[in-house]
Amino acid sequence: MPDIGIIMGSDSDLNIMKEAGEILEEFGVSYEYTICSAHRLPEETAEYAKNASSKGMKVIIAGAGGAAHLPGVIAAYTVVPVVGVPIKSSTLSGIDSLYSIVQMPKGIPVATVAINGSANAALLAVQVLAVSDDDLKTALFNYRQRMADGVLQKDKKLTEIGVQAYLEDKK
Repeated sequence: MPDIGIIMGSDSDLNIMKEAGEILEEFGVSYEYTICSAHRLPEETAEYAKNASSKGMKVIIAGAGGAAHLPGVIAAYTVVPVVGVPIKSSTLSGIDSLYSIVQMPKGIPVATVAINGSANAALLAVQVLAVSDDDLKTALFNYRQRMADGVLQKDKKLTEIGVQAYLEDKK
């Protein structure tokens, strides 16, 4: 049984949503991918959400573009926390998706991350699980420390070789 469900409205979203799975793998968290459209498969979407808790899911990451109703529809049918990922669209660059997901009515919350931010959605899901899992808490701390160490290494290199050489080295 997966701890995290990663659901998207279309297979065209998979390239963005796969980053969530990559983060979850890094932390050893079980997950599953599902493609299910809130508009084209409304009954199946409702069933997915209704059964999430009984399947053992603790968080659902839902990515959607355009009208982006999928995260809200999922949240309407479950008490499992939902993290919405607005997917960048060609028409409005994902702003439409962001507004649709973030503007949920009072009583049916959906946590929302940046446009195409499935990696952060996965990190948020890991944080939710870490509330009751000390090993995940430690793993998150170590992950953040590695990020900080990386920034310090880049600063040291910049100081040592200068701006021009640093930029040339990045090419």
